[in-house]
Amino acid sequence: MKELIETIVSPLVEYPEEVHVSSREESDRITYILSVHKKDMGKVIGKQGRVAKAIRTVVNAAASTQQKKIILEISE
Repeated sequence: MKELIETIVSPLVEYPEEVHVSSREESDRITYILSVHKKDMGKVIGKQGRVAKAIRTVVNAAASTQQKKIILEISE
């Protein structure tokens, strides 16, 4: 899943070398934390959050076979 998120986000940003994904697993969910360069936050979030919503939709579709809820957080 980390590779999928990096593959989606890297072409969108100006600093692809600063795209990092970490994960935190709990009993009922997995949280992926996407960190990008400060200048790339707007590109990843998009107008009215449309890009972020699209990324979350793709991630949730890819994780539909898992029994846990998938959460994607975006941070600097």
